[in-house]
Amino acid sequence: MSGPAATAPAGRSPLLAFAGLSASYFAHIGFFNPYLPLWLQSLGLPIFTISLLTSVQSFTRVFAPYAWGALSDHLGDRVKLLRISAAVALVASFGLLWHGGAWWVFVVLLVMFIHTGSMMSLTEAALAQLVAGDWGRYGRIRLCGSAGFLVTVFVAGEWFDRFGMGHFPGWASITLALVLVATLRLPEMREPPAAHGAPRVPVLPVLRQPAVRWFFVSLFFHVMAHFSVYGFISLYLDALGYSKGTIGALWAVSVVAEIAWFGLQGRVIGRLSMPQWLLLCGVATVLRLGMTAWAAHWLWALVVAQLLHALSFAAHHTTCVALVSRHFPGPLRGRGQALFTVIGYGFGGVIGVLAGGAVAQRFGFVAMFGAATVLALVATLCAWRTLRLDMPPSAPSAA
Repeated sequence: MSGPAATAPAGRSPLLAFAGLSASYFAHIGFFNPYLPLWLQSLGLPIFTISLLTSVQSFTRVFAPYAWGALSDHLGDRVKLLRISAAVALVASFGLLWHGGAWWVFVVLLVMFIHTGSMMSLTEAALAQLVAGDWGRYGRIRLCGSAGFLVTVFVAGEWFDRFGMGHFPGWASITLALVLVATLRLPEMREPPAAHGAPRVPVLPVLRQPAVRWFFVSLFFHVMAHFSVYGFISLYLDALGYSKGTIGALWAVSVVAEIAWFGLQGRVIGRLSMPQWLLLCGVATVLRLGMTAWAAHWLWALVVAQLLHALSFAAHHTTCVALVSRHFPGPLRGRGQALFTVIGYGFGGVIGVLAGGAVAQRFGFVAMFGAATVLALVATLCAWRTLRLDMPPSAPSAA
């Protein structure tokens, strides 16, 4: 039998290193995801081509995270893989500086996203190992990521308003350089690598459990619905006449709500079971997307909708990581977190962005956000089913 996993101690230094990675990674996401569609638009590309290119990130999440997760479960060294991913993504980002047309952008984004898309599942697996179920500690680390996102989404919006979208490639390289530096400061954390010839712990028996299946179906529809925000809200608000600074500020509102949740979740998350949180997050998403679809002409309604990000994304993310950690422990950890990324942000993201782009181009953004609201309702019903399956069976009544 293998000995106990060789892990870094859950002291202050390892937590600070992961907080630095979270801050730098989400600082990169904070400018890249909101403003990539606007940069592509500045290149003169039509909406459907923009949706195809923004869906590359989700497409890579269909296969890359599980491949990286399986490799990390086999090698037991997730930190080394994180460093390799960050280095390759940084080198690939230099390709954005050359204007080679839509196909060139596609190739560059493909290489970048194969590596940056894997970083989330690798980080979540290593972090779940480090915090060992202390979701308050996990929330404080993720809070640093939210703060990094907040800084860049606001500063980049003002920067692009003043200087134009031509500086987008430079922002990509600088933020990815910060991510690489952060990975170099991570502690060495290893779990025992899989022994050659030893039977591999299978993942299919876990996936056959009804509660697990319904959880992943809920995740799929939830994230598919949410990609209306990730992929198109900047274009939607721009079409409604909001300035880039206002668009950045509305993104910032959602991140402030996210920060507040991650700061408080250690105190409140224990009040409900994880399946109950999953259901509550689904209801919040229905409200958020419905308000975005039919009340976006009122700034106050957009502010309220963005505040619901605390539940529709932040609480939902922690809930999913906790449920995956429960169902996929130990040698299944990397593959479990990878399945979370593949099913949600991979398949759900690809379909969400491509279908959203097609609907928006033909019927408009309001119809697209309306369809996303329906998807969120489906996710909520699946979350309710997950909750029902998670309940212990009732004790038989006395004769």
